[in-house]
Amino acid sequence: MSCALRVHWTIAPEIAPRPLINGNRCGFVKAYRCSEKFRVNANGKRIDVWLIYRCVDCDNSWNFGIFERCNRRDIAPALLAALESNDPALVRSHAFDIVALRNQVGRVEEFPDVVVRKQVIGGIKQGATVLELRLGLEIPVSLRLDRLLANELGISRSRLHALDERRLLTIEPDGAKALRKPVREGATIRIDLASEPDRRTIISAAGG
Repeated sequence: MSCALRVHWTIAPEIAPRPLINGNRCGFVKAYRCSEKFRVNANGKRIDVWLIYRCVDCDNSWNFGIFERCNRRDIAPALLAALESNDPALVRSHAFDIVALRNQVGRVEEFPDVVVRKQVIGGIKQGATVLELRLGLEIPVSLRLDRLLANELGISRSRLHALDERRLLTIEPDGAKALRKPVREGATIRIDLASEPDRRTIISAAGG
C-alpha cells in the first residue's frame, strides 16, 4: 500500500512586473520599476492617486493611475491612510496587477522568480512513496508549472514529462497539458515515486 505525503505550496512572485515605456528623457522604450510609493493629490473633494514608477536607466518617472478624480467620500478612510503611508501590502497588490498595467501601457516585462512556502498537511516524510502537492497563489504568476516543479523538487523537466508518459504523474484539473502552462491556483499534482531511487531526496525537497 502506498504512503502519500501531502504538501501545500503557497507561491508568491518575487519581482514586480515592469511596464515598458517610451520615455521622454531616454528617447527609447525602457523598463520602469516600481518605486513603492504612492502619490496622492487632493483638489477640493476630488482625489487622484498614482503609483510612481522610475526608469531603470535615467530615473524618469511615470505614474500608474489608481484613482482618477475620485470623490473623497468614495475612498474608505483606512484605504486613504494606507495610500498616504505607502502601505507595503497595498503597494504590492497594485504593483503585481499585470492586467491593470497592460491596460495602461500595453507592454509589460514579467519575471518568473517566485518564493515558495511549503507546509506538510498530511502524511509523513519517512517511508512516503507518493507525493501530493496542492498549489495556492498569492498573486497570479507567469512561471510554467514544469519549471516550478523542476526548480523546487530538484529534478529535470524532461524527467517530469517522462513520469507523465509513464502515468506516474497526474495533475488536476487540467491534466498533463498543465505542465507547459503557468501555475494555476488550486492545482493538485500527484507523483508516484515508488520506483524512483532518489524518492527520499525528492520528498524532502517537496516538504521544505
